[in-house]
Amino acid sequence: MKVSDILQVKGSVLYTVAPDTPLQTAILVMSEHDIGSLVVMDYEKLVGILTFREVIKTLALHRGTVDGLTVRSVMSAEPLTCSMDTELDEVRRIMLTQHARYLPVVDQQVLMGVISFYDVAKAVVEAQDFENSMLKAYIRDWPSDETEKTAN
Repeated sequence: MKVSDILQVKGSVLYTVAPDTPLQTAILVMSEHDIGSLVVMDYEKLVGILTFREVIKTLALHRGTVDGLTVRSVMSAEPLTCSMDTELDEVRRIMLTQHARYLPVVDQQVLMGVISFYDVAKAVVEAQDFENSMLKAYIRDWPSDETEKTAN
């Protein structure tokens, strides 16, 4: 399974923000849409990612206030990315080893979407469920020894 398969199921809704957006505005967008990350775009160029992790760190550092802060001041610059052709096992490895919960998907320098750890876990569970049902169907249709003897 590839990243393109996950995005095909997930859909194409994508939330982005400019680097000079007030952090308070970005937090409101994340809350309103119940999302854990915003891709930071400077015109058509990916320049960072803002996740709830950076927001929480900033709130702790600034004693609960984000007045005067911009997305640029707290975002993760140069985020890890993957392509549409990246295999699911590679995405899982990247996410686990780098502690990344969100990966922007970039294809020929064009942002195609974002996949989350949840999206990956869901895809794995669905693939395993499908494989299990296929194995169970195969086992149910397994010919018995007597059926083989009468066929010969």
